Amino acid sequence: MSTMLRSILQPRTRFSSTPAAARRVTAAFSTQSSGDVVRPTAKAKLHLEDGTTITGTSFGCHTSVEGEVVFATGMVGYPESLTDPSYQGQILTLTSPMVGNYGVPNRNTIDEYGLPAFFESTKIHAQGLLVQDYSHHYSHWNAASSLGDWLKEEGIPGLCDIDTRMLTKKIREKGALLGRIEIDLDAPVPDFTKMQDPNARHLVGEVSVKEPKVYGKGNPIKVLAVDCGMKFNIIRLLVKRGVELTVVPWDYKFASELANYDGLFLSNGPGDPTMCMETVRELEKVVTCPDDEVKPIYGICMGNQLMGLAAGGTAMKLPFGNRGQNQPVLNHQNGECYITSQNHGYVIDTNTLKPGWKILFTNANDGSNEGIAHETRPYFTAQFHPEAAAGPTDTEFMFDIFLDACKKGQKDYQITFPARRYEKPPQMSKKKVLMLGSGGTSIGQAGEFDYSGGQAIKVSFTIAIF
Repeated sequence: MSTMLRSILQPRTRFSSTPAAARRVTAAFSTQSSGDVVRPTAKAKLHLEDGTTITGTSFGCHTSVEGEVVFATGMVGYPESLTDPSYQGQILTLTSPMVGNYGVPNRNTIDEYGLPAFFESTKIHAQGLLVQDYSHHYSHWNAASSLGDWLKEEGIPGLCDIDTRMLTKKIREKGALLGRIEIDLDAPVPDFTKMQDPNARHLVGEVSVKEPKVYGKGNPIKVLAVDCGMKFNIIRLLVKRGVELTVVPWDYKFASELANYDGLFLSNGPGDPTMCMETVRELEKVVTCPDDEVKPIYGICMGNQLMGLAAGGTAMKLPFGNRGQNQPVLNHQNGECYITSQNHGYVIDTNTLKPGWKILFTNANDGSNEGIAHETRPYFTAQFHPEAAAGPTDTEFMFDIFLDACKKGQKDYQITFPARRYEKPPQMSKKKVLMLGSGGTSIGQAGEFDYSGGQAIKVSFTIAIF
């Protein structure tokens, strides 16, 4: 046995080997909640409208629910995703094979903006959660409980031991499916002809604020934000940049008040944008205002769709949506490609846009629209999520572009995007590197593993490291 290996395996002298000391060490490093010390064993079923039935293990609240079954890619970020209001009415499938290993942060920690510090709203919005391997043991410096215990707190069911690769492939082939998590193993298969599609509900109305609320009171830049289900990180990023943000309900009559603000923001949100025609009619008034009344407008996700409708586009439902943290988006203005976080089931067909509008972003995977802009006025949108949470922060600079337009107050302000500068990394003196990766992965099982490993290998070869 080598000296190094022997030193690792032998007990350190600073730790006592007495039972009492062992208990103290165990308590100090315990990362299991009381409800999840024992691996969950209760069974439940997932019924899909195509006739598929899958049996899994219940690790959340043991209750039955119905919803639209969708999937999202991404290796981390389940606290943010589950609290994203855009998942209202949906049963979320996570494609990353192992979920729950870093637990869930404290729900009562409040940040400097008066918001829950680690979440995107005040509650879980997904109807249920489906995962392959649930880690009932968790370990993270910021964890306050297990994922399973959090789901139980919120009354949300979770199923593990689900073949999420098979389920993801099914959704990709057939589109998003209505589903039911059923805890009564003897219950008959549900009649899906009588099950309501969540998209037939006014989901935005369910998650939008009911009364106006101000964040960052006294900050110099005044922005009016239409809340269609706004994620908290949008509020954080705007207020951090000096914005006094007045958040109003989705159906607020904002056109007559915009003169009192420096800009208008349109938030993300769930469901069908055509449910929000009151908002669209207000937007139509704003985007056709006289030149001397123009104010910058920036929309994200649902905000892009509402702006698209006001600009003459039409909304259509994607087969399975774009949800995850690795969606490539092309910028038509400067030719750059961004890796973005996304969560939407609807897009805008831009073929009917009115004169004066142009396509700004396009999804490099499916060719769907990812944003539009006005040709002469400071109006622009992003279907993706520059605020991330969770996901890459590559496009956070778009908030700076919007606020620059708000501060300058020019009616003919041109929205332009800075070219990113690439700085060559310093050369390594080492010529041999041991790279640990996941190996090849398949669609539906967090391909970020394989992608990032492949990119690392390519870079290594270009700088002569083997």
